[in-house]
Amino acid sequence: MEFFRQTKTINFMGKSKIAIAISIVLVLISWGILAAKGLNYGIDFAGGTIVQVKYEGAAPIDTIRDTLGTNPLYEGAQITEFGSPEEIIIRLKTSSKDVQSDMGDVTREALKGTGSFEVRRVDIVGPKVGGELREKGVMAMLLAILGILVYVAVRFEWRFAVASIAALIHDVSIALGAISLFAIDVNLDVLAALLTLLGYSLNDTIIVFDRIREGVTASKSIELADVINESVTKTLSRTTLTSLTTFFVVLTLFMFGGEIIHAFAFTLLVGIIVGTYSSIFVASPILMWFGFNVANYRTKLADAAKRRAEKEKMRAMYEQGTV
Repeated sequence: MEFFRQTKTINFMGKSKIAIAISIVLVLISWGILAAKGLNYGIDFAGGTIVQVKYEGAAPIDTIRDTLGTNPLYEGAQITEFGSPEEIIIRLKTSSKDVQSDMGDVTREALKGTGSFEVRRVDIVGPKVGGELREKGVMAMLLAILGILVYVAVRFEWRFAVASIAALIHDVSIALGAISLFAIDVNLDVLAALLTLLGYSLNDTIIVFDRIREGVTASKSIELADVINESVTKTLSRTTLTSLTTFFVVLTLFMFGGEIIHAFAFTLLVGIIVGTYSSIFVASPILMWFGFNVANYRTKLADAAKRRAEKEKMRAMYEQGTV
């Protein structure tokens, strides 16, 4: 299915300097936001207790805050709506040593007189477990990036690997900046979204790189910019259709999926946009910056094909007994 008619080659690389400048500004802003605000770790990583309460009518948040404010156990608790005016979430930075049912009973007792309600969920994570989850999450991302670096270097060459890693760092940086800016709780769902973002962005980049590698051998031009423009133009329909369908699915989850997957969907929304952008305007220009030479690569491919042909010839002669 062709979304765009390929009547002419689009000059993407002619706009690469502007695009890279925008990317650098966005990444620096994201790093600045992260340095100033940091990440708002959820109980999965920071440890603590979450109690979800549903009222029959609209939850009287002000009354609840006043009531719990007099209880030392709920000192510093954050009380917010959860998906609807009837439901609230009570977040405690410290975890209770009691079992979940006991914490639910304590909350029921503490909220007596605030209305008719039910405790729907109690999640407890100790600070030590939260710290271990945070360390393993960071390790998972680093190992994923290292694995991607090795995979792309073996499949293509080191310049392609560096370009793909730069694009991934660009995508994750902007996604983390958006998470910090909007005070999204960083929990296991967000970590899963970031790892999904790595895979999604890499998939887009690999498809573009595959077309560039094909273009290196098929294109009449020896200028890398021309080869990239031709290759990206050929993948434009596929990239647009894939990105739009994925975007609208995730947007539906974000708008109608409920508070539970809000952070996951938000991270993916940002990631889809910057991931699609970086595959074209970040990864591809970096190939030119690192001096990838079309003529040299064609010579390298020709030499490799010649060596394979010689090996096949020697094997055939050996099998026929002439060697």
